[in-house]
Amino acid sequence: QVQLVESGGGLVQTGGSLRLSCAASGRTFSDYAIAWFREAPWQGREFVAVITQSGRSTIYSDSAKDRFTISRDNAKNMVTLQMNSLKPEDTAIYYCAAGSDPWPQAGGYRVWGQGTQVTVSS
Repeated sequence: QVQLVESGGGLVQTGGSLRLSCAASGRTFSDYAIAWFREAPWQGREFVAVITQSGRSTIYSDSAKDRFTISRDNAKNMVTLQMNSLKPEDTAIYYCAAGSDPWPQAGGYRVWGQGTQVTVSS
């Protein structure tokens, strides 16, 4: 069963960039759609982006679509979320998640990483 570990979070100023990585363990990585969600204090997990098993299709939230890019390298068992033009509203813990289908709802994913903190200062 796939296991996920996020990395790359940190503190950046408004307008800056971060690249988050989701590293997967296991031999079935390419069987899963991989999504990014984020969770701010007192809020539920918000969909950010998802990439299909093949990497040929992506879906973005309205907030992410013009600023973030999700990609995957199945040979490296890695998914990346490139985040540009960051805003304070992007501050959250970012999680990657694996599921059978690329749905923009947290309930559609059964395997989650531990999260990585992104803080955007003004």
